[in-house]
Amino acid sequence: MPLSYALAVDLGGTKVEAALVDDQGVVLAASRHRAPTGPLKTADELAASVESVVTRARASLPAGAALLGVGVGTAGPITVETGTVSPLNLPAWRDYPLRDLIAALVPEAFVRLRLDGLCITLAEHWLGAGQGSDSLMGMVVSTGVGGGLILGGVTVPGSSGNAGHIGHIEVGGFDDPCACGGTGCLEAVASGPRTVAWARAQGWSGLTGEDLSTAYAAGDSIAINAVKRCGQAIGQAIASATNLVDLDVVAIGGGFSHVTPDLFDFVRAAVAERTVFSFATRVRVVASALSGDGPLIGAAALIHRAELVA
Repeated sequence: MPLSYALAVDLGGTKVEAALVDDQGVVLAASRHRAPTGPLKTADELAASVESVVTRARASLPAGAALLGVGVGTAGPITVETGTVSPLNLPAWRDYPLRDLIAALVPEAFVRLRLDGLCITLAEHWLGAGQGSDSLMGMVVSTGVGGGLILGGVTVPGSSGNAGHIGHIEVGGFDDPCACGGTGCLEAVASGPRTVAWARAQGWSGLTGEDLSTAYAAGDSIAINAVKRCGQAIGQAIASATNLVDLDVVAIGGGFSHVTPDLFDFVRAAVAERTVFSFATRVRVVASALSGDGPLIGAAALIHRAELVA
């Protein structure tokens, strides 16, 4: 029986990646390609990056193997019906026809596009920390904060495809302005860059999330307070989401989620403050069980786990 692959594409605020992923969720390493994105790129430059990685990944399909389809996970907001994207951190693309661009590059395959947070939730449900749970939120805490939902064993994309975007829940007690126009959005408080910016405003001299991690480990008081603040906001948002949709598990990944293992203690403590509602405090907040392949596995799950995709 020939091997079957999905071509997975993951588009974010700093890079776009593409690779072939088999039906066991294994990324074909030789097919994996990356190109930069970023807020300073023009629309044509962003399109060229996507074209580069998709074309090279597609060319890596082994002889005799079947290409089942293309799964695309993208930063949002998106419009599923039209396949267009307007990533907040890529201002050159507003209602950009990303699905059509990729379909023209891979005309022999079906293309399914969903929010990146939904894709990471699919990956956690399939192979990660959410295995066995049918009420799950996957979260990414990185350059931005994203999320997605599986409820009742199926994905919940919402009518436009943007359901589960927990990064733009407004968190009580915070007044940080957000690029979306809101105030106190989780992304504006707890993303890696915004946590670093808060620490610097308190007099800390570091520049990056990695610097903050080092300072935290060394006992720097500002770094400790910055991470506590981040965890408090994430925990409040998770508590709100759990009260709304009755979650069993929240699996958190993304680069900034690794700033320190203590981040999860701060998150859980904030959830635990909801002492009266036992259904809300029983939610398990866990670290992602996936490697850096998670976003690509999730995009591939749009094809390999299509029965879960609403």
